[in-house]
Amino acid sequence: MRPEHALTSCVSFAAVTFAQLLPVWPEYKLTDSYVGFDFYKRFTWQVIDDPTNGRVNYVNKTTAQTGNLTFASEDYFVMRADHSTVVAPGARGRDSVRIQSQDVYKDVMLILDLSHMPEGCSTWPAWWTLSKEGPWPHGGEIDIIEGVNLASTNLASLHTTPDCNMTQYRSQKGTTTSTVCDTSYNGNQGCGTSFNTSTSYGTAFNQAGGGYYVMERDGKKGISMWFMQRSTDSLLRDVIDPNVISRSTPDAFFPTQENCNYQEHFDDHQIVFDLTFCGDWAGASWGGECAEKAPSCKDFVNDHPDEFSEAYWEIKSLQIYTRESDSLLEW
Repeated sequence: MRPEHALTSCVSFAAVTFAQLLPVWPEYKLTDSYVGFDFYKRFTWQVIDDPTNGRVNYVNKTTAQTGNLTFASEDYFVMRADHSTVVAPGARGRDSVRIQSQDVYKDVMLILDLSHMPEGCSTWPAWWTLSKEGPWPHGGEIDIIEGVNLASTNLASLHTTPDCNMTQYRSQKGTTTSTVCDTSYNGNQGCGTSFNTSTSYGTAFNQAGGGYYVMERDGKKGISMWFMQRSTDSLLRDVIDPNVISRSTPDAFFPTQENCNYQEHFDDHQIVFDLTFCGDWAGASWGGECAEKAPSCKDFVNDHPDEFSEAYWEIKSLQIYTRESDSLLEW
């Protein structure tokens, strides 16, 4: 064999051998999705007292459909607040919708394509997941989208049983707002991260045409969340790749670590969308421009139905991706 051929063969063999030694992460595959009428079939309308003490009356599916508080097509699904009725002082609250998935998920990536989220004074919308088994807070709560009143940036947070804490500084683009996830601490503030993107919530989000929210649960890594503003649908289809997203720096990151064992605090979760008003957060932070419209949050909800015309969710799709294995694939 000529020397140059021998050298080429050695290099090729070494390259192949090195490649075989490298771990290959299993890729995400689309395993479930919700579009349009799927929400009617696979979510449950919850008629419950609001656990956050909101000025809200959650209605059942039939009432929601009859009152046009939920409607759908092949391409979208909408949930909204009543925006035509003056609420009597003795009533439970303004009619709205809270839905919960019938299926449960654990180590997955959720990708929500959202055209519009509820906005305005007194509103407190949330997209979140919680343990099916409970009782809360056992099994954990993961808040992916949440904010109140005229907020312009999203707040993501975890709520857990004791002994789950985050470090102040970690690999995320957002800003840590609190580090103790334990619900018994600091009035159930949870451990939170504020997104630094100005179009991640409320009016600015809607004016920009919406966007994509992503939440990843990974037993080895922890819980990560991303927001991507919509520019054009064709452009976003090219970049909304779960495998690419998973390798990028998240807006919010809650790692499994010595101070918070993922497996101990989070089990199988159901997915929840809701829209409440006032309550423990939106009512407690009533002020500024909102206080100029009504002396109290409750008065505002009761007397100003026209202010709730933008208080609705419009969902284009919710996709669920899973990996073939929780461990590294080996050659």
